[in-house]
Amino acid sequence: MTDLQIAKTITLKPISKIAENFGIHPDQIEMYGKYKAKLPLQAIKKTSVKKSNLILVSAISPTPAGEGKTTMSIGLSEALNRLNKKATVVLREPSLGPVFGIKGGATGGGYSQVLPMEDINLHFTGDFAAIEKAHNLLAAIIDNNIQSKTNSVRLDPRTISWKRVVDLNDRALRRVIVGLGGTTSGVPRETGFDITAASEIMAILCLAENLTDLKNRLGHIFVGYTYDKKPIYAKDLKAQGAMAALLKEAIKPNLVQTIEGNPAIIHGGPFANIAQGTNSVIGTLMGMSHSEYTVTEAGFGFDLGAEKFFDIKCQNAGLKPKVVVLTTTIRALKYHGGADLKSLTTPDLDALNKGLPNLEKHLENITKFHVLPVVAINRFTSDSAEEIQCIKDFALSKGVKVAVADVWAKGGEGAIELAELVIAIANSQASDFKPLYDWKSDVKSKIATIATEIYGAEHVDYTSKAKAHLNKIAALGLEDLPVCIAKTQKSLSDNPKLLGRPKDFIITVRAIEIAAGAGFLIPITGDIMRMPGLPAHPASEGIDINDAGEITGLF
Repeated sequence: MTDLQIAKTITLKPISKIAENFGIHPDQIEMYGKYKAKLPLQAIKKTSVKKSNLILVSAISPTPAGEGKTTMSIGLSEALNRLNKKATVVLREPSLGPVFGIKGGATGGGYSQVLPMEDINLHFTGDFAAIEKAHNLLAAIIDNNIQSKTNSVRLDPRTISWKRVVDLNDRALRRVIVGLGGTTSGVPRETGFDITAASEIMAILCLAENLTDLKNRLGHIFVGYTYDKKPIYAKDLKAQGAMAALLKEAIKPNLVQTIEGNPAIIHGGPFANIAQGTNSVIGTLMGMSHSEYTVTEAGFGFDLGAEKFFDIKCQNAGLKPKVVVLTTTIRALKYHGGADLKSLTTPDLDALNKGLPNLEKHLENITKFHVLPVVAINRFTSDSAEEIQCIKDFALSKGVKVAVADVWAKGGEGAIELAELVIAIANSQASDFKPLYDWKSDVKSKIATIATEIYGAEHVDYTSKAKAHLNKIAALGLEDLPVCIAKTQKSLSDNPKLLGRPKDFIITVRAIEIAAGAGFLIPITGDIMRMPGLPAHPASEGIDINDAGEITGLF
């Protein structure tokens, strides 16, 4: 059966019952139909947060074969609940770009899903729409200010860095000209669109701890310079209040349920290759306020989402994870070992052994943060006993615990062994989280630390454009901000063709964007783009709705 067909066999509990089990009275939640709700920010309890065990689920470098981080996160939370531990999974919201493009949704799969999966993958509670509107409101205010003869801050259009966003993969919007149509239609200038998941508003929403913090961060968004080189921020355009008003509901985390009827929080959705790649601080704190164990995930491989989770989110919110679950699959490791995509279901110990260095590098990276890892082998029916034993032997040779998890087919039952290892490591108090770098280090040192320590690069090169951006950052006094590197997810390097564990490579930073409101800098490497395109045959071709209002073809 497909994921959607499996989801249709489940009888959902009323969301009021899920809220009650989570520890929030049904009268406190805001209903979005029968099976979705918004949670009030006042339900966050900082004293309870300190007692919760935060578990991060990450993965090896992703491949076309898929690794299943979200599925593993959900299955682990189900298993913890089966072991009588109060556990909540906290995830990111899906973007319509991947849903209609090539990657698919973000609600897990098989018997390890969050529900209702159609609603979550298609619009959900409108958070992305609110973020999009708040972002584009600032864009409209900027162009209006340029046009105005009575209320202008004298913005130089050539210096404006703020684009517009839309939650779709639309390559035709990467570079556009606005303001055409004559003197009443604005001032012509070149700009473009990013996907909503890459919006600084998304990053801000996911790092803010309350409405006051949100509004303050919105006001610090860097817009550009005046003709006499004065920096202009959103607060100079008096935009932050209206933008925050548009986000008054979006800032509240969303409560849904797992396929086994346990609570799940889904909130925020930045991509990890072009943004920080983790759900909201508010969502994580909400989960930790009401759970013994809070399971969360960070996008793509450990080198992207998890590094940013540790160095940006955890430092920002004062979080200290206890365990990292590193999701791996035999298929993905064989792909990293040079096996052809069409042959990944055929047993191949030689290719598997050649792919193990990728797993090795990610395990090394986890220990750099002084957090203990556990390897979770996401099992597929094509995996042979010899291949499974090969990974087990490798992990144990590195002193790392390992468990086979069959969460797609068995849900929480398939992750009991993994959950027991997670509990044991968390209770051992052996982890002592430390970030990789000090925010007060200079920008080039922070980039070099990540590139050499996490990616394994020899050194970092900068284009003339990136060097100019470094000077701009220094002039604005923003050198103390952490860095959120935009890089391909397909490789530890910035070249998507270098699989496995590449060595002796150079990372090239071609530009550095400023996200002063979010509170980080974005060095852009390789050919990474902040507006993806659709494939030749997008997933949208197979999605439909029948006369009864039932969606078909959605995974």
